[in-house]
Amino acid sequence: MSAKRAVAALLAVAAAVIGVWAAAFPLSFYRDFPFPGRNWVSALGPYNEHLTRDVGGLFLALLVMTVWAIRRPSPAVLRMTGGAWLIFTAEHLVWHALHLDVFPTIDKIGNVVSLGAMLVLSLLLLLPDRPLPASLQSC
Repeated sequence: MSAKRAVAALLAVAAAVIGVWAAAFPLSFYRDFPFPGRNWVSALGPYNEHLTRDVGGLFLALLVMTVWAIRRPSPAVLRMTGGAWLIFTAEHLVWHALHLDVFPTIDKIGNVVSLGAMLVLSLLLLLPDRPLPASLQSC
């Protein structure tokens, strides 16, 4: 598997977990994300089933696109996937970075690190492809 396909696979796993959880079990996602006892969603306001299910749908849509990129990788498809993830993750990270005051320090760090990691993965899909050295092209 190429490096970019591996990056896309990491994003796909995140999209699958978050998407299924939020879309199929919105109250559990609201109360327990990222895992029981941390409560990153419920700390930010009242429960809204519609919004939570929509977030799940967004992640599931990103999952579909990302799986397509993994199965049919091309520079253009991988860049498009990275661009879509970048738009979402940049906005998501900025919003959360501006609303960390409700969290204890460990959760502030967890929010920034997890959202920052998704942003970095998105950016990696946008990097230009480097041609293989001549010595590896015949392998």
